[in-house]
Amino acid sequence: MEAESGIKAASSNIVLTIIGYVKFTFIGYFTIGLSLGVLPVFIHNQLGYSAMIAGVVISLQYLSTFLFRGFAGKIIDRKGPKPAVLISMTGFAISGLFLLVALLLKEYREICLLLLALTRLATGFGEGLIGASPITWAINAAGEHNTAKAISFNGIASYGALAVGAPVGILLGNAYGIGSIGLVALIVGLAGYFLAQQKQNIRGDSREPGKSFLAVLKIVAPYGIGLGLGGLGFGAISTFITLYYAYLNWTNAVLCLSVFSTFFILGRLIFADAINNYGGLKTAMVCLATESIGLMILWLAHSQQLALVGAGVTGLGFSLVFPALGVEAVKLAPASNKGAALGAYGLFIDVSLGLTGPLIGGVASNFGMLYIFPFSMVMVFIGFVLCVVVNRQRKVV
Repeated sequence: MEAESGIKAASSNIVLTIIGYVKFTFIGYFTIGLSLGVLPVFIHNQLGYSAMIAGVVISLQYLSTFLFRGFAGKIIDRKGPKPAVLISMTGFAISGLFLLVALLLKEYREICLLLLALTRLATGFGEGLIGASPITWAINAAGEHNTAKAISFNGIASYGALAVGAPVGILLGNAYGIGSIGLVALIVGLAGYFLAQQKQNIRGDSREPGKSFLAVLKIVAPYGIGLGLGGLGFGAISTFITLYYAYLNWTNAVLCLSVFSTFFILGRLIFADAINNYGGLKTAMVCLATESIGLMILWLAHSQQLALVGAGVTGLGFSLVFPALGVEAVKLAPASNKGAALGAYGLFIDVSLGLTGPLIGGVASNFGMLYIFPFSMVMVFIGFVLCVVVNRQRKVV
């Protein structure tokens, strides 16, 4: 009994250690979530710009995130994760400041739009820096054998923060205007900075010479491609479920998103030890197969109740894809390039979610709305096949 209690206490301490670092991911993604449901409406309705202009401004964040992933990896590997977290929090605080000033100058449409564009670039900069740094910090503190746990809890922090931040931002925007969102983002970014400043920078102890970012990208690419294909299922639901429900004259599409998110988080919590017990590739294969089944259920669903089942199964399947393949990707990278490996690996989900809109939107436009889920199912299943092939090649080697 005492041995069991000791194991539980040690496990609990590891979780608390990891949470102590991935809380910075929560802070960053809470700030990102604040403006998600507000800025497009503000640009289109209050400033009077077209939906296309609004879309371009919003997309600047993803471009900025993509560009700074590699920069973040270099900082983490050379100076440790703490400087990257501090810089990211500075980026989030600056984005809040730009947003606050934008409201004050809303009478000057062009200047206001420019400030909003700068807001999105600063937010993307912060996201690019926060992507790999808290995970690396947590791994360095808890040990490499807890990599899967660190990545899993980091994912819960990011998705949970977006789920909290988006409605809070809408409430603030409706009650006090976007200036209040900017003020909160500024305060939260500064609070995150000072919290990170209090923690010790824990660096990897490898003296091995590092590889270039492109070399690391090549190493993690097979796993990143699998992640990207799996991400299309998530992107199809998050981006198109509202339109899909409207096409079928169904109501309450937000419930579908809630069910997906709930099972996603439950999957990460309940099956957190699966990666350590069975390996990343085997776990990813089961997850991608499950996600494919969930998308098939959504495709064939003739009622909202069955669609909710499909969303839940899809969320459960996608839950461990990122950490399962991430563990394998990071394992192959040199010890001196762990931060770059996580940054390079994260690029693939950025590309996946960035392509979801035009790719699946093109399927809907050319073939019809009913084809978006069978298309997504096939893409996710290709990810499953890729993992099977990689697993066999590794056994041969």
